[in-house]
Amino acid sequence: MRIGEVTLLTNNVRRLATFYKELFEIENDSEDETHQFLISEETTLTVYNDGSIKNNQNQNICLAFTVDDIEKAYKKVLSMDARIIEKPIKRPWGAINMSFYDPDNNMIFFRSFPKNR
Repeated sequence: MRIGEVTLLTNNVRRLATFYKELFEIENDSEDETHQFLISEETTLTVYNDGSIKNNQNQNICLAFTVDDIEKAYKKVLSMDARIIEKPIKRPWGAINMSFYDPDNNMIFFRSFPKNR
């Protein structure tokens, strides 16, 4: 079994989808206000408005993505004016992690695994 989709529920699909399209440098040719697929490799990230009001205090979710170059990713996130939680820091197990909030206050982690751990 594989995870096929992760869905972010939001009040503003266009705003959140635009953030992730810029972050991941992808395009889906959609400006839909209700539902957008963003990454369609093995797992899809979907941004969806199911019609209920969200409080945007998503304290029980975080998404983690592995990146090749954490410093490049950090600069990209800074250029997008995302609110940084933690700058890139090397962990005892060798990974370098950073974290930030998306526009709906979902916690996002980027991590890289340098070859010279």
